[in-house]
Amino acid sequence: MAWIMLAFAGILEIVWAGAMKQSAGFTRLWPTAIMGISMIGSFGLLSLAMRDLPLSTAYTIWVGIGAVGAFAVGVMVLGEALTPMRVLAAVLIIAGIVTMKLA
Repeated sequence: MAWIMLAFAGILEIVWAGAMKQSAGFTRLWPTAIMGISMIGSFGLLSLAMRDLPLSTAYTIWVGIGAVGAFAVGVMVLGEALTPMRVLAAVLIIAGIVTMKLA
């Protein structure tokens, strides 16, 4: 169950990062509200997952899901540049997540 909570916490991290971008510096109400709600949910689920998972594993995987997910949303939804170096960085983050899980 802790892994499921951690996965949902990571997904909510992607949501709040995307909503933060769309909030235009907290000047748009709905993106700002979505950001705040998803932040609370993400931190809450991360906290619950940490009851059973080590800090180093849970936090690293949570950040990795958020980082790679935000990169994917940026490229696919917001039209950000997809360069070989950015793809390599995402692949290395994923490799780190897998390695942390296996450790």
